[in-house]
Amino acid sequence: MFEKSTEKLEQASAIESIVDINEERFHEDVQPFLDSIDSPAYVFDERHLEHNLSILEDIQTRTGCKIILALKAFASTCCFPMIRQSLQGATASSLNEAKLCRDYFGKEVHVYSPAYKQSEFPEIQSIADHIVFNSFSQWKRFKDEVRPGVKCGIRVNPQYSEVKTDIYNPCLKNSRFGVKEEDFQDNDLTGISGIHLHALCEQNADVLERVWRKAEAKFGRYLQHFDWINLGGGHLVTDEDYDVEKLIALINHIQSTYDVQVILEPGEAVVLNMGYLVSSVVDVVFNGSAIAIVDTSASAHMPDVMEMPYVPEIIDAGAADEYPNRYQIGGVTCLSGDVMGNYSFEDPLTVGDKLIFADMAHYTIVQNTTFNGIASPSIYLMKKNGKLEKIREFNYGDFVKRLG
Repeated sequence: MFEKSTEKLEQASAIESIVDINEERFHEDVQPFLDSIDSPAYVFDERHLEHNLSILEDIQTRTGCKIILALKAFASTCCFPMIRQSLQGATASSLNEAKLCRDYFGKEVHVYSPAYKQSEFPEIQSIADHIVFNSFSQWKRFKDEVRPGVKCGIRVNPQYSEVKTDIYNPCLKNSRFGVKEEDFQDNDLTGISGIHLHALCEQNADVLERVWRKAEAKFGRYLQHFDWINLGGGHLVTDEDYDVEKLIALINHIQSTYDVQVILEPGEAVVLNMGYLVSSVVDVVFNGSAIAIVDTSASAHMPDVMEMPYVPEIIDAGAADEYPNRYQIGGVTCLSGDVMGNYSFEDPLTVGDKLIFADMAHYTIVQNTTFNGIASPSIYLMKKNGKLEKIREFNYGDFVKRLG
């Protein structure tokens, strides 16, 4: 029914099962409260977050690896109390994220950046438990400033990836991420206790296994120097089709072969299918076909839709030709390309109808903009006890503060 990439997924039945699961969970958990939810709004469901965390906990228990949250994908502090019960910390890509982890997550702080600023590094090293450097030049510049006890690592580039969307592929030719095999030859590894390897995006354990074999062939002779290996993010571990057993076997193999601890830092997998974006139809127009305009935006509120690109699932909607009433769904900004996709519905859409976009926790609120001054979605939390709590509502003052 719906595509998660520019290529058509081969198993339509698998997609339909995911849609059915999302719809079932929505109708059971959120639908009864829909009239009380102002739009636009994100709704995070603690019960599904608990499901995801149980899978990650099992992997940690069976391997002894560490799993940490990638804040670049999801950083809503209202969910941190539950996440930190299961995961060992969080990974940050900036000073602000590192401070967020310290102040609100309260466990291990891992930091990686393509380049650290001299003015910010003193505070970063005072917060972090792990610091990963993107280059040997950055390592040499800052290594004498790192406080004792901080575990320092270097990011490696295996020059191999199966990520098909270039904007998300860290191993493209001329990539700015990580050091290559030849860069190790003339550099002293003293003080570096681990390596960081990230080459996945929404992928399964078989892809990780192939990436690891390529990385092992390039960097294997150096692994005896290290205590830990961070395999980055992009592991879609909580997807129903993910091969968890293969992942566990690979982690155990790496740890026993090289006497290291493996670290994983998923983002999307932690909150997969946990979030909804509630929107309302504000107008229906006709220009060759019916177009429904909603009070949210692909560009401002769900940018992956445009960057991947993909067509997001709408609860109770079908593919373009599945039901009799077909609409293009468009956002409320003045950007011409602010379009979510073509859908069909059993009944005609009218102004005021609520459309619910599924799987909208990851890479949404962390990337929101206030383009055109449109309202930032409110945040609601569906608690495990079945109660709905409004966490945050954004107003004109929040908009003005961003503009300076």
